[in-house]
Amino acid sequence: MKPTPTYANKPTSDNPRDVEAWALAEAARRIIAASHAKDQTAFREALQLNQRLWTIFQAAITEEDCGHPQEVRTNIAALSLLVDRETTARLIDLDFSKTETLVNINRNVASGLTAQGEFVAAQQAAQAPAPAPAVAAAPPAGPAGLRPAAAMPPRPMTPPAADAPPVNRESLRISI
Repeated sequence: MKPTPTYANKPTSDNPRDVEAWALAEAARRIIAASHAKDQTAFREALQLNQRLWTIFQAAITEEDCGHPQEVRTNIAALSLLVDRETTARLIDLDFSKTETLVNINRNVASGLTAQGEFVAAQQAAQAPAPAPAVAAAPPAGPAGLRPAAAMPPRPMTPPAADAPPVNRESLRISI
């Protein structure tokens, strides 16, 4: 059994979405660092870590209790196949200059997980009963009469159709 790796930074949240986003960002960071250092051993290890991470995602979407809709599962499977092909190609040629695809996929998925987590938290906060706000003046208008984004009310979430099955919004479980 391999020893537990040490991390330069660790996730600051116990939220599974945040941990997944952190893991993807950490894998991308390691790929970038190894490619800049032109260190073949570190590059190979970073690629293998990234491949293990995506293998965990692949396994999670095939579980019976996976709560993601079929479309999301299909998209994750397609992305993981692309990551597998790209990772295998990089492990064969060890070309440090061809990391853009893997890094971009990891960063974009991590960004999406973080943004989605923030959206869900904002929706939950908006649905919670809040004390009646004191009447205050409208915030000053910015350039071209636009109000700052913080002053804009959140957009309501559209409820699912009555005949739609419930969707489990929990994130994939991972352990690296």
